[in-house]
Amino acid sequence: MVARKPSGRSNQQLRTRKDLLAAAAGLIREGRKPSLEEVAEAAMVSRATAYRYFPNPEILLAEASIDIATPDGADLFADDASGDVEARLEKAEAAIARAVRDNEPALRVMLASAVMVETQGLPVRQNRRLPLIEAALAPARGRMERRTYEKLCRSLSLIFGPEAMIVFKDVLRLDEKSAREAKTWAIRALVRAALEARSKVRAS
Repeated sequence: MVARKPSGRSNQQLRTRKDLLAAAAGLIREGRKPSLEEVAEAAMVSRATAYRYFPNPEILLAEASIDIATPDGADLFADDASGDVEARLEKAEAAIARAVRDNEPALRVMLASAVMVETQGLPVRQNRRLPLIEAALAPARGRMERRTYEKLCRSLSLIFGPEAMIVFKDVLRLDEKSAREAKTWAIRALVRAALEARSKVRAS
């Protein structure tokens, strides 16, 4: 994984947060709008613990909705044997873009809450985009130096997710087609630069 390894305490916090989101997602799939108390009970944590991670129940439900909508990398590429990493990355980014578009109000709530949660020293958000990026890059992993691969994953992370939506929609005022063209161009440019980097090293 490219992300920095969390400490023991941070790791436990991440697990607790994931447990709460998984419990909320499970209840939502049952057609319910659960209370924070119900989610805490399903996650087998105290109500006080649940409130530490999600002071506002609406924030928890909003993020759980995103968890439901975000595809799993293994599922997304289960029937895709292609070695074309550019096409695979575009497929992964398009899947996240659909989840972002379909859950825009919830995502805006989640982004607005991030600063408040961060000041409490708790994990701010789940890392949903990196597993998808790594799944898409799997066929080319052996063709890149480790540091180049890490830089590529980090750079691609700027293109995947709701932050890109905010830039394209709110800041640049681009329509969906123009935003898609810009992201596709950036994905292809980054992948080619990463693959060319190893060729240059071998040639030197």
